[in-house]
Amino acid sequence: MPKNRIAVSLLFFVCGFVYTNWSTRLPDIQTLFGLTNSALGLMLLFVAVGSLTSMPLTGWLIAHRGSRFATVFSSLLFCCSLFLFPLLFSPLHLGLFFYVVGFFMGALDVSMNAQAVSVEQRFQRPMMSSFHAIFSVGMMLGALSGSFFVRFPIQPHFLIISAGCLAVAVVCIPFLIADKTQPDAEGIQFMMPNHAMYVMGVIAFCAMLGEGAMADWSTNYLRNVIRTDSTLAPVGLSAFSAAMTVGRFGGDRLRIHWGDKKLIFFNSLLAAVGLIFALLFSSVWTVIGGLFLVGAGLSTIVPIVYSRAGSDPSLPHGVGLAMVTTLGYFGFLFGPPVIGFLADAQGLRFALFFVAILFVVMLFLSRKMKG
Repeated sequence: MPKNRIAVSLLFFVCGFVYTNWSTRLPDIQTLFGLTNSALGLMLLFVAVGSLTSMPLTGWLIAHRGSRFATVFSSLLFCCSLFLFPLLFSPLHLGLFFYVVGFFMGALDVSMNAQAVSVEQRFQRPMMSSFHAIFSVGMMLGALSGSFFVRFPIQPHFLIISAGCLAVAVVCIPFLIADKTQPDAEGIQFMMPNHAMYVMGVIAFCAMLGEGAMADWSTNYLRNVIRTDSTLAPVGLSAFSAAMTVGRFGGDRLRIHWGDKKLIFFNSLLAAVGLIFALLFSSVWTVIGGLFLVGAGLSTIVPIVYSRAGSDPSLPHGVGLAMVTTLGYFGFLFGPPVIGFLADAQGLRFALFFVAILFVVMLFLSRKMKG
């Protein structure tokens, strides 16, 4: 396997691994700071705002300095962001911490996907789904390591994970692709999305809200609604991530044989059915099975829209991807507070039905895409 592809794959792994280790400790962070569900939702809003702040800036940075520079910058600082946790002493500090995590996670999301598009273009074949599969491997193993570290304080957990991932990111830097830049393209970060970008952006919104909901709330759901023990609760997120991994490793081949439109339609249906299945039953393993189906359904949707947006010839490199990613991350912006408020008002099970409705929306939007 080419070293470029290995390096980018490892950065996808690092992003998923750090993010899921952080998210599996959200119930403990909620207890530590005495937060309600709605307060936790508002705190998670800072993550989304941080990401949305960084994404247009990252699109501009990629066009001017290249995705290699942006990827190096964002990957190192994202890994270092968890080092700040021991400095937090109030909910205000926690909100600022969540903003910083979201800022560099969003920057890394755009830049590493732009690197992935460069790798696809260099080797002239679909690879995006496999990169996102590696991200899912990182999420899966991150959830498992979070299950192990849950018996330890948060500070040493974050320190060990961040230091290890920082070392991996440093090793990857020499093998990233130095792609083309457009240093004279002023103001391109303010370009408005065209119709195709809007459709793909809304699909990304629904899918990413679903992914974020599973990452942020599935452990809470199993622990506080289904009443499973703290060591088993992260297994739901691990099952979701495992299904994402399996689906994404086969996603590039499915894109070739089925086409993007048909694949998004089928996977949207699978995600909706899986989540409804998980919410209608209270058996722990039934819920975990439903989360597995959700992961399988969502597995190829974001890679497809990222790949199509990143390779759109009518837009500068990185800009189309930044547009769709920004629209998609509005799912992270609206998802946590909406789910948090609904959970406080009607219960978390009811709140997650909102996510199932968005999966149905993806069914209809997929019909508006070109094949």
